[in-house]
Amino acid sequence: MALIRHIPFLRAVFFHSISAFGGPQGHFGMMMKTFVDKRKDVTSKELLDINAFCQLMPGATSTQTLTLIGYKRGGISLAILTLLIWMMPAIVIMSALSFLVNHTTQNGLPIFHFIQPMALGFLAFAAFKTLKLVRQKVTRRILLISAVATYIFFKTPWIFPIILILGGLVGMVFNKKTNDDVPWKQRSIKWFPILLFSFFFISAAFLSETARKKDWTYRAPFNLFENMYRFGSFVFGGADVLIPVMYEQYVVRPETDRVKSNNQHVIKINREDFLTGAGMVRGIPGPAFSITAYIGGMSLKDKSWNWQLAGCIIASVGIFLPSFLLCIFFYPMWENLHRFKSVERMMLGINAAVVGIMFASIVYLINDTVIPQLNQPLFDSILFFAVIIATFVLLTFTKIQAPFVAMGCLLLGWLVG
Repeated sequence: MALIRHIPFLRAVFFHSISAFGGPQGHFGMMMKTFVDKRKDVTSKELLDINAFCQLMPGATSTQTLTLIGYKRGGISLAILTLLIWMMPAIVIMSALSFLVNHTTQNGLPIFHFIQPMALGFLAFAAFKTLKLVRQKVTRRILLISAVATYIFFKTPWIFPIILILGGLVGMVFNKKTNDDVPWKQRSIKWFPILLFSFFFISAAFLSETARKKDWTYRAPFNLFENMYRFGSFVFGGADVLIPVMYEQYVVRPETDRVKSNNQHVIKINREDFLTGAGMVRGIPGPAFSITAYIGGMSLKDKSWNWQLAGCIIASVGIFLPSFLLCIFFYPMWENLHRFKSVERMMLGINAAVVGIMFASIVYLINDTVIPQLNQPLFDSILFFAVIIATFVLLTFTKIQAPFVAMGCLLLGWLVG
């Protein structure tokens, strides 16, 4: 079987899935260490290119990036296996939390105390590694402007695709130098993914609306799948945008007068329960979009346990399926564009913008997490900064694998806590 030769890659994906803490910023740094430096599945330029493409797509960026690494290695079948292995541990954890929420809180988890500084160390490592790809004067200016603009508008989800598009246009117009050191394989366009995406989108909307109008007894699963599929199709900016969107859908909207007077059976989740899931998902490895498994379970918790489990599965499939289909359809087009010199210049601009976004993320996270840390006891502050520096040094100057760095930070949190 052709997939047998990919078992070492899938094993690396699994270890990545149970050790990739710190959100998209930390995930990218770990992918750089594991799949570029150690395994050499892709080059740093290819990884940066994939990440740039995924920034332009709706959905979970780190999930799409890892899935497309699998796609480049072994086509759609390996991409599917990569996606399943990557998302399964986080989904299992968040699904279990939906059953245990009455006995679990987001407090009292010292093991996760050093996850934030570890993520900063990974992000600094990734930015340092990719900085060498920005060589031209024009691309360095794009990097600087992108970093400043991203920092100013960091909480605006549309800033990421806007910066990438503008960076690409500037690179295409003003940059006259191209790099021809990476050969790009031309791929055929398969129309089945976009047809399947459209089928699910239309069918989900039709069934959900029919279930609402006719007030089906078991309408909740249809409404849940439609909600998640729509979020997965249109939400840009990652979990930081998805979580507020779901909060409005399942916590705020059910309490409005219009909904109360016209529709008594919408999916509703208690505010405290929602925030418990939003807090816990930050402390587990894997994609933050796995919070949807928790939301799906909580939305059907008043029914039997098998319905609650079905809710976890329905929500998980609904959120990850659309972005997977869109990526598989559009990525071959993205790759084929590389045969044009103008597009290659555009890619240099986009890659510079991606690096700028990474540096802006470092500064933003420092302002958001490190500055408040200065008000903590001296020993805690020293440990916090030591973890950032140690993570960066270990990743940059040693051959220690990323999962071991993550496990070391978890162990340190447990010992100190």
